Amino acid sequence: MRLRILVGTGFGICVAGMLIAQPAMADMTRLQASDFTYLGAFRLPDTGKPRPQMFDYGGNGMAFNPKGDPKGGNDGFPGSLIMTGHERISGEVPNGDQLAEVAIPGPVKSKDLGALKTAKMLNGFIDTFARRFVNRQEIPTVGLAYLDRPETGAKIHVTFGQHVEEEPNPTHAWFDPDLSPDSVRGAWFIDDASFYSVTKYVFEIPQDWADKYVNGMPLATGRFREGGWSGMGVSLFAYRPWMDKQGTPFADGTHLKAVTLLLYPNSRETESTAVSMHGFHMPDDWGGGAWITTKSGKTAVLFAGTKGVGKKYWYGFVNPAGPDKPCVFQEVVGQYPACRNAADGSLCPREDLTECQGHDGNRGWWDAAYQAQFMFFDPDDLARVAAGKMQPSDPQPYASMSIDSALRLQVDPSLVDWVGTGVQRRQRIGAVAYDRANQLLYVQELFGDGAKPLIHVWRIQ
Repeated sequence: MRLRILVGTGFGICVAGMLIAQPAMADMTRLQASDFTYLGAFRLPDTGKPRPQMFDYGGNGMAFNPKGDPKGGNDGFPGSLIMTGHERISGEVPNGDQLAEVAIPGPVKSKDLGALKTAKMLNGFIDTFARRFVNRQEIPTVGLAYLDRPETGAKIHVTFGQHVEEEPNPTHAWFDPDLSPDSVRGAWFIDDASFYSVTKYVFEIPQDWADKYVNGMPLATGRFREGGWSGMGVSLFAYRPWMDKQGTPFADGTHLKAVTLLLYPNSRETESTAVSMHGFHMPDDWGGGAWITTKSGKTAVLFAGTKGVGKKYWYGFVNPAGPDKPCVFQEVVGQYPACRNAADGSLCPREDLTECQGHDGNRGWWDAAYQAQFMFFDPDDLARVAAGKMQPSDPQPYASMSIDSALRLQVDPSLVDWVGTGVQRRQRIGAVAYDRANQLLYVQELFGDGAKPLIHVWRIQ
């Protein structure tokens, strides 16, 4: 795994007339790639049931439940994972994204599926959202987070959206860890934020930071929507969905007050990429997030996703002639910048703006190459945004880390047209979940086990 330093600072002290370089305080508290130890992976079970009660084509949302699997024994991997299964498909699988809970077996370092342990089903599949988010069926986006508070008790918080969201529909709710549909409360809006900016990940904000900077709001939510519709970088908002010390949830349809922590201009406001997250590509896919804190005092806001790293990216198709050659959908040429040079965001030359021969029908944003990455933001920068000392588009990631070497990245032939192959394999990783007490990070490798996700595990020191 590689660490790429994006921003660095330092200072020096004078001792006996000599200037001795010292690490900046930020570097001492910022999480680094050297703090990650890869432990291995495990498989999800085959349920033997028809869709959507299966993990195939899952990977939308995942949360760690520290009180799950109480009889699991002392194997160093306590708790359970709550996650969505087969996603919804409009007119075909309208009741998808049902929820299941699995025990966590010890991970194994192997890319041989036969060597990996398989998680045990504890609960589900349950159609928890049967009466909520019913109109979200066109490529749904789901985030889950466990939060146990004195006001509310243990709840799983959810954000639910879809690929195209033009109607004003509420996006956030909560439910009990037993996954009961009757326990769902909400749904709510996040202030006046765009649906494209809040409907993919949700995670806990450490309480001391929340109390100091965002009036105690304990949850962070956001989304990166390819094409820059959510903003040309990851977004993040702090919020709280209850109104008093008794944990009374706000009424359905309430626009919850929120504090913006990250938000870049979106591509429907401007065609310029001058104000964007460093390294931004239109086809990027940041699908998971976690606010990491360690016992050693290090911290970071981590985003996980599939990052475009090619020299060019475009809206259109994979070019059969090679990954470095754009294949631009002709109908959009002239409507917006459909092809860019990644190094500086400049437009591709005219000869690139052609629709190649022999392409498949999988139209979308494509990059010449991808990596699975973790990306790190400094919480101190987000504190400055909350205090009004920085704009929400000012913070930049201080480092990124490729995790491709840990993944299988093998593609079932039936999925190649959808997810790509080789350096153009996209949808590499999805949701993540963090066990703060044991400093374990769980990451889904999408389509890592046929159509099912694999779960990879890192320990963070």
